[in-house]
Amino acid sequence: MKFETIATQGFLEPQNNNHAISMPIYATTAYSFDSVQHAIDLFDLKVGGDIYTRLSNPSNDLVEKRIAELEGGVGALVTSSGQSAILIAMLNIAGAGDEIVTSSKIYGGTYNLFSKTFKQIGINVKFINSDNLEDYEKAITDKTKCLYTETIGNPKLKVADIEGLAKIAHSHGIPLIVDNTVATPYLCRPFDFGADIVVHSTTKYLSGHGNAMGGVVVDSGKFDWNQNSKFPMLTTPDESYHGTIYTEAFKEAAFIVKARAHLLRDLGCCQSPFNSYMTLLGLETLHVRMDRHCENALELAQYLESMKDINYVIYPGLKSSADYELAQKYLKKGASSLVGFGVKGNGTKFIEALKLFIHATNLGDVRSIITYPAGTTHRQLSDDQLEKAGITKDFMRASIGLENIEDIKEDITNAVKIACS
Repeated sequence: MKFETIATQGFLEPQNNNHAISMPIYATTAYSFDSVQHAIDLFDLKVGGDIYTRLSNPSNDLVEKRIAELEGGVGALVTSSGQSAILIAMLNIAGAGDEIVTSSKIYGGTYNLFSKTFKQIGINVKFINSDNLEDYEKAITDKTKCLYTETIGNPKLKVADIEGLAKIAHSHGIPLIVDNTVATPYLCRPFDFGADIVVHSTTKYLSGHGNAMGGVVVDSGKFDWNQNSKFPMLTTPDESYHGTIYTEAFKEAAFIVKARAHLLRDLGCCQSPFNSYMTLLGLETLHVRMDRHCENALELAQYLESMKDINYVIYPGLKSSADYELAQKYLKKGASSLVGFGVKGNGTKFIEALKLFIHATNLGDVRSIITYPAGTTHRQLSDDQLEKAGITKDFMRASIGLENIEDIKEDITNAVKIACS
């Protein structure tokens, strides 16, 4: 099936849900067992099935199957937030004494997770402050467990050279993990370019309506975890599951099974079945929404370039963008909805003069949202970290919604006039 059909009906089985054509919300914490032996087999991972909603739930299962299929993976795991999806993906292969290599131009919450929280548990993250692939390779050591990037960096909209990073990672026997939140699988499938693991904040475009928190980890099933001794969590016996060796028992699905059976079980950051239901509703219209998001964002970016009171415009879909060629390679259907720009005059006056745009920290919503990263999403960063991340005092991040583009442009125009008066 093609993308649009999978997003709308993929894995929907009405006959298994009392013939309901919309997936029911399975509002249950636990499930009855057929027998004592059935329970034992479930807990020993010998058979599939539901035990407890912290581990799995039929509503969650449909979202996981659908997103995995859209991304081209062997399996997926939904979590309580995008941040928890990143946490699980990393802790699934890295522990105290290990290293991760990433860009300094990533989402502020992820930057803080990597630079502060991971440091507390003994994981060292190296941040690369350049766009040169050679600098990523130079940072890799015997302790490095993965490269991490964002398809479209949040908020400075750097387009990752996924294929180039994947080649470097694989040459050192480590996976490439990609946050595909801003692109979504409709605009880019990182697995097609060599990535191994994908994460999303489903809170954003996949849900699309600003009403359901969630995250997801997707496994390509293509990485060979046995090629070296770097990943003992997957290739040696797990004492908490009677010595199960995930790569032997679950083959290409080893990573995603361990993420569920071990980390979701122990950390407990599971997604609510209600939020999975809301995400399913969002997935059904993802392709339609992304087309309009991209159309509106490109038109606004071009309009901003013509305004004398705008210092600069950042949008990978613009021919003037330094990332235009990468966008043409990885984002053939469009460069998503985020537009960055610098406003002359008073930034506070600009934001508070907007009438249509909502001042918030979300993105990927059907409604247009304005965010001031230096004062919100990247507030916890030092001045030096802000500089490395490219977050200047005049920088605004706009998530362009589905409103009429003329109304969007008019709102921006009026607010710029007030900011510069």
